[in-house]
Amino acid sequence: MKVVVAEHAGFCFGVERALKKAETAIQEHQTNVYTLGPLIHNPQVIARLQENGAKIVDSVAEVEDGTVIIRSHGVDPKIIEEAKVKGLNVVDATCPYVKRLHEQAKLLKEQGYAVVIVGEKDHPEVQGLLGTLNHEATVVLGPEDLKDQRFDKVGVVAQTTQSHKTFRDCVAYLVDTAREIRVFPTICQATESRQNSAVKLAGEVDVMIVVGGKTSGNTRRLYELCLEVLPRVYHIERPDELEADWFKPTDTVGITAGASTPDWVIEGVVERMSEMEKQEMQDVMPAAEESSEENQAVMMEELEKSQLKKGEVLEVTVVSFDKDGVYVDVGQKEEGFIPLRELSYRYIESPDSAVSIGQKINVVVDRVEDGRIILSKKDADRETAWEFLTEAKAEGKVFSAQVVEKVKGGLLVDIGVRGFVPASHVSRQFVEDLDQFVGQTMDFKVLELEEERKNVVLSHRLVEEEELEKKKQEVFDSLEAGQIVDGVVRRITDFGAFVDIGSGVEGLLHVSEMAWSRVDHPSDVVSEGDKIKVKILALDKDKDRISLGLKQTNADPWSLVESKYAVGEIVEGTVTRVVDFGCFVKLEDGVEGLVHISQLAHHRVAEASEVVKPGDTVKVKVLNVDSENRRIGLSIREALPQPEKPAKPAGGKKREPKQPEKVEVSGDEPFGTTIGSQFSELEALKKQLEGN
Repeated sequence: MKVVVAEHAGFCFGVERALKKAETAIQEHQTNVYTLGPLIHNPQVIARLQENGAKIVDSVAEVEDGTVIIRSHGVDPKIIEEAKVKGLNVVDATCPYVKRLHEQAKLLKEQGYAVVIVGEKDHPEVQGLLGTLNHEATVVLGPEDLKDQRFDKVGVVAQTTQSHKTFRDCVAYLVDTAREIRVFPTICQATESRQNSAVKLAGEVDVMIVVGGKTSGNTRRLYELCLEVLPRVYHIERPDELEADWFKPTDTVGITAGASTPDWVIEGVVERMSEMEKQEMQDVMPAAEESSEENQAVMMEELEKSQLKKGEVLEVTVVSFDKDGVYVDVGQKEEGFIPLRELSYRYIESPDSAVSIGQKINVVVDRVEDGRIILSKKDADRETAWEFLTEAKAEGKVFSAQVVEKVKGGLLVDIGVRGFVPASHVSRQFVEDLDQFVGQTMDFKVLELEEERKNVVLSHRLVEEEELEKKKQEVFDSLEAGQIVDGVVRRITDFGAFVDIGSGVEGLLHVSEMAWSRVDHPSDVVSEGDKIKVKILALDKDKDRISLGLKQTNADPWSLVESKYAVGEIVEGTVTRVVDFGCFVKLEDGVEGLVHISQLAHHRVAEASEVVKPGDTVKVKVLNVDSENRRIGLSIREALPQPEKPAKPAGGKKREPKQPEKVEVSGDEPFGTTIGSQFSELEALKKQLEGN
């Protein structure tokens, strides 16, 4: 039986992106991580996310604090706004193709078009789109839903996983009935490639297997499209759903998978089919033997001569090999043969990639064929591996194994059977490039083990976490508040930086503890990889928390202010902030003084921004110093030269100010006045005006 996997099958870009965002969020935030509905339509992937700590909620109302991940299908924008108002950290994993769909549909609505969505009304993607359009749109499954609809000016979009044929049929119907039509073909390119690849393969095989979630719309459409070409099409979620009767008689089997189906599930299906084929051969052999008593007698005689039993485990020595398999010495001057496909559960092109001459290996006796004892190393490895893995899981053992391949979503490990390491369990830290681990031997623990489904999930992260816990205890026991230690900046966030102070133990350097002066963002002070000295401010062993300080490794600049800045001295500084009542001037790191608005210039200043702006270098005079309350009064005006007095009139005569001829005051008789030096009259006038 030949098995062919479609050229385009499994994870699409949007799903893989969403999964990476979710895994990163889980690693960074550890607890209180929620997905708003299932992240993608695949129960196996969702189960693994839940095992790693993610929780599924139906609405933002269920979340009090923490991180909310928006699923790849997108949501109503009001839901994201609601999450932000609640102060939740929002990780938007919406597929970029879905975001583009929202933008284009919104544009149509704003331009006055009636929007028609070709898709499934109850699908999460369509529900999110309807929210963007305030539910002012028509959703149709096909042209038959448009028969009672009449539009004057209509715009058409499609669910990103919709069938191209259905979309074209709907557009064709509207072209004939609407006065004006505008079309946005919003079907994802990956969907089109996957559908075309599946249909092409279905026309070349005897049986088609479609792998993916039963609730996945794009997987269901793959199944429907294949059925149009081939009658024998089966939709499964897991390898154990395969049935032997589907493949009788069959020469070629095609496999395709929905956009939410990971590679390890597809590989599990291929492996399960190989096992079923082998079992069928074993089942057929007794029937063939019964049809020929002579053959049966010969085979029994051969087995008796060798004193070997079917299923017996032997230790043998590799003698030689050719392109078809390996010849081994089974003792008693007998030779056995291991077919190439029985050397390993993995596909190998030549025997020397699995064994070497003179190597001792364990094999299982399979049968006698053409006078040769046929053996299987793969079966022996599997039996040994499952015994070992069962014990390792029960006892929590740590073991070493080699990484053999990178696949979408993680790594494959050779332990006699196929072991899968999800990307989120490769390391405690987020790892972008998994290729670096291929060929490495790493330590693992068993995370999940299901022999019936041939499912082995391993974790290197658990090993790291156990080692870290031991080191943490050692580090905590050796530390105390007040110590200054060396550290390396590992991660920077908006609120601070996480610093490794030894053995992978991290403490938080809050942004407020980075410098004596105000810091806008931690990246203004430190960068990832920086080696710095930090002071331990507090230790909380129960919560495994360490608070660190960077500014405390230097003297508090305010302790020296009175000796450095004398009252009356003129110094230079930089304007940092301009406020209604003046501006703040930085004299040195951690020391700022206030210039009151009345001290900005010799003339009256209405707004401080008229005179200074942030970043200006200015000279200031020290008016007062209060180091205890960390205050310094400064003056720009006093540091400026005094303005020149107006020049006297020529001839030395004093010029009399021009006087008004008449001043009228409401409620009194008008009166004339010659001001000159008669201040008493002005004073009387002032009082009279105030009285009125």
